[in-house]
Amino acid sequence: TGRAGDKGWILYSAQGNRMTQAQYTIKALTEALSKGKVSSVELTKEALKAARDDSNNCFISLSEEHALRQAQDADLQIKQKAGSFLTGIPMAHKDIFCTKHSTTTCGSKMLENFAAPYDATVVKKLDDAGMVCIGKTNMDEFAMGSSNESSFFGAVHHPWDFDYVPGGSSGGSAVAVAKGYVPFATGTDTGGSIRQPSAFCGVTGLKPTYGSISRFGMIAFASSLDQAGPIGVSALDVAHLFAFMAGFDKRDSTSAKRQDNWADSVKSEGFTAQLTPKKIGLPSGPILNMISYQKEFETARRQIESAGHSFIEVDLPNLEHSVPVYYVLASAEASTNLARYDGVRFGHRCSEPKSLEDLYKRSRGEGFGEEVKRRILTGTYTLSVGYFDDYYVKAQKIRRKIFDDFAATFSKVDAIMLPTTPDTAFKLGSLDDDPVSMYQQDLFTVPASLAGIPALSIPCGFHNDLPVGLQLIGPANSEKTILEIACEYQKNTSWHLTRPNSNSVLERF
Repeated sequence: TGRAGDKGWILYSAQGNRMTQAQYTIKALTEALSKGKVSSVELTKEALKAARDDSNNCFISLSEEHALRQAQDADLQIKQKAGSFLTGIPMAHKDIFCTKHSTTTCGSKMLENFAAPYDATVVKKLDDAGMVCIGKTNMDEFAMGSSNESSFFGAVHHPWDFDYVPGGSSGGSAVAVAKGYVPFATGTDTGGSIRQPSAFCGVTGLKPTYGSISRFGMIAFASSLDQAGPIGVSALDVAHLFAFMAGFDKRDSTSAKRQDNWADSVKSEGFTAQLTPKKIGLPSGPILNMISYQKEFETARRQIESAGHSFIEVDLPNLEHSVPVYYVLASAEASTNLARYDGVRFGHRCSEPKSLEDLYKRSRGEGFGEEVKRRILTGTYTLSVGYFDDYYVKAQKIRRKIFDDFAATFSKVDAIMLPTTPDTAFKLGSLDDDPVSMYQQDLFTVPASLAGIPALSIPCGFHNDLPVGLQLIGPANSEKTILEIACEYQKNTSWHLTRPNSNSVLERF
């Protein structure tokens, strides 16, 4: 049975024992819902209450009536044994996915009142699976940031230390999962925006292969890099969530048809990690000496090795060039994508413009924040006559070299292990005047984005009392491989189950 506790909903086993950390997974929630231990309406009400009481600013909007209707439908489906594996489970969407039931702001004043007339493909897929969306999570404006400080709706605060950043741009989603408001939230990853906040907050996040999940209805930042993905408690949860999110979509010209049917088999049969030894590459050279949590990273490496996997040194000579290449290309694409926000068709419009030029200037000047303006100006500069060859074309050539480096490496290994971030989370406001240092936070995440290959961040310990993460990278369409390695690691560790004191929806700790 279930009953309300002082800090949220408590799940009890048939013997009356409170569920443990290890039992709180999407699989456990599905079982509890199917056996009538708790209803989706009860879970949803508690999730909404926790979100309303949130002090970390991780939500931009809540969809209470919509969520309760979804929960009622889910309970009916569960009763009729007609639901999916995910039916009735509360979740949240990053506020970059268009939803008919609420505004989609992208964390910007420019879209503060924008109401989309349709649902993004990701939203529809998870609705069809029976999940319950309680609201939209906070994010860096137009997904541009590594700290979740650039949001028009205010900075998001770290779940473990209120004075620190949670990472970005999907910081609101990572905090909502870390605090226990929802067991899953969607995110997007252009240069690390799922993986970096997942590492900072101590949760698990997957950037899938480019084209695996539809971008239709996902507001664009950099179209050749943007990719949706799941943020959850564990690699096992993330595997199931990815399966329901993935799939070809004819409405997205970058959507890819995969040759395997792995996602379909997970949806119907569940995900079981195969315990087969893998060869894992570790980059040679001084790059790993740049991280502050070397002890924690090495401990994780030994634990993975003890499970039967082997490590070999690999050479990724262009890794150090990834950050400048990324910021040239991503900014160039952003300047093009954001040109549509001009105060004419939709979005923020200045008051009483004196001319068309005044309309454009003031609408964009008022609607965009400082970081977005910086990237638009940088991108416009690199695309301009006289600089296009020196910056944009050269960056594309180096991007190809980075892709080739990965391809050569994956002819020798099954996966690559890297830190997710150079350091732990940093203090709010500490890098406001140093954008270059802010961009360096993406050192280990942007290479996989440039190559369009899957990468997974999982918690691997604490350094200076803050979570840190390691990253598993695989060749294109190898999500199964990296998730299997992660699932095996998480069977033998509990870092992914460690949570801050919080007003958790399920009093699981």
